[in-house]
Amino acid sequence: MVNKQKNKIFIFLRNIIFLLTVLFLVLFLSHQLITFYEKDKYTPPGRLVEVNGKNMHIYTKGDGKDTIVLLSGLGTAAPHLDFAPLINDLAKNHKVVAVEIFGYGFSDLTNEGRTVENIVKEIRMGLKKAGIEGPYTLMPHSISGVYSMYYANKYPEEVKAIIGIDPTLPLSFEYFNESVPTMPGYMQYAAPSGIARLIISINQKDYLPIAEAGTYSEENIQKTKAISSWRGYNRNIVEEMKLISYNLDQTKEMTFPDDKPVIIFTANDMESDEDARARKDFYQLHLNNNPASEVIILEGHHYLHWTRYKEISKKVFSLTKDPETE
Repeated sequence: MVNKQKNKIFIFLRNIIFLLTVLFLVLFLSHQLITFYEKDKYTPPGRLVEVNGKNMHIYTKGDGKDTIVLLSGLGTAAPHLDFAPLINDLAKNHKVVAVEIFGYGFSDLTNEGRTVENIVKEIRMGLKKAGIEGPYTLMPHSISGVYSMYYANKYPEEVKAIIGIDPTLPLSFEYFNESVPTMPGYMQYAAPSGIARLIISINQKDYLPIAEAGTYSEENIQKTKAISSWRGYNRNIVEEMKLISYNLDQTKEMTFPDDKPVIIFTANDMESDEDARARKDFYQLHLNNNPASEVIILEGHHYLHWTRYKEISKKVFSLTKDPETE
């Protein structure tokens, strides 16, 4: 009787494992087929330039005198699509460049460590390979604030100004007594296995911009979903998150150079006025002595460029416009 019961449990478990294996194979194969179709349908709209033997996607729009370089937050799967409304508005008066670092958008994956030193070196090389000369106005979102701090300190002659969109700065986590985010290593298999595609199809709202209807085109949304399925949680993004603490340590003694205007847009999405003031006070501490530097609070999400791109663009224009044309 005991043996029969054990056999039933064994058969049940064996069938469950077999079923799960079949479902995983179906998911994996369907994902590969769909990805093959999508990559044929959606091609890079910008330039692919060779950086350390890999292709980096550099998207450019506009032909203004000033060059704005947009750098995305960690895990933003398709930066050139995520920044689209802001790019379109800025491009009316500026040359706008969205750099998709390795592991993002149409750029390749890389075997180089995701240290701040490597990332900034690759950004510089990508810009130069694309024939985009500085000095640049760096516009970092979120974690790219750390990379921009490093860039402005190591290569000050290449930076004209820094305009942060709710940027992470080297002392952010320490100041607010928050834990540095982490991501388990196994997450790097979410994209190649098809699990990322499944998650996105079930819960699209967490992977698409939160904006008014029409802000993002239907084509943009479809491309974002597709690229998120290929790029979501890949090994470069997982390693970039693992190295946040290292990258913070490399930049924690740095400050923005006084000769560079620093404008920081931050989101007023705090639960209390006290929290909002604390955030503003933190950013005020990082402003330099440049008279053009300031902190601007806007209502909105951490991804302020989803909804406040017009206000951001207007401020950028006021900073960069030629006084003689007024």
